[in-house]
Amino acid sequence: MAEAERIIGTPDIPEAEGHEGAEPEKAAAGGSPEAVEPDGQDAGAAEDGDGSTVVDRSPATRRRRIILLFCVAVLAYLLDLGSKMLVVAKLEHQEPIEIFGDWLRLDAIRNAGAAFGLGEAFTIIFTIIAATVIVVIARLARKLYSLPWAIALGLLLGGALGNLTDRIFRAPGVFEGAVVDFIAPAHFAVFNLADSAIVCGGILIVLLSFKGLDPDGTVHKD
Repeated sequence: MAEAERIIGTPDIPEAEGHEGAEPEKAAAGGSPEAVEPDGQDAGAAEDGDGSTVVDRSPATRRRRIILLFCVAVLAYLLDLGSKMLVVAKLEHQEPIEIFGDWLRLDAIRNAGAAFGLGEAFTIIFTIIAATVIVVIARLARKLYSLPWAIALGLLLGGALGNLTDRIFRAPGVFEGAVVDFIAPAHFAVFNLADSAIVCGGILIVLLSFKGLDPDGTVHKD
């Protein structure tokens, strides 16, 4: 019997061949099963038909971005408000404080215009613009999924709220109040931390727009 089996040979088993060939097929298909998400979706960003990169737009992601936006806004607002309260209490009607000689000083002034002392004759108009910016940011937050946009909008919101608070509550009257400015670089207009937050947020938005990144997280590669 053993001699007959040696001569005839062991018959081929298709099931064994299929099992042995399964692992190379998996390797050729792109890696181990652990690299694939349970629902079959790629863990990273995907691309749609027009070449745009699409990110996770789950409700949890939107909530995190909105929380980040308001955290940045609150931080910018509190820093601006605290600095203005300190300046009014300690620096207003006093001699300017030199930080770097004539290059940078702290000099408290009241500004009825826009950022950097521009347009003092249009205080009410600038108040309306600031309020409009806040409303627009609140509307954009409903479709916010981008982290950089959350930071940029948070800076804008915090800065707008900081200066709007001065417009409403400071003299000479409601919606006509003068903004407290105190950062005085040489050969430049005097400004405050709210102005800085607005400018930084605006610059970041311009950069994001040049890169093709939308507030909803879509990246346009064209």
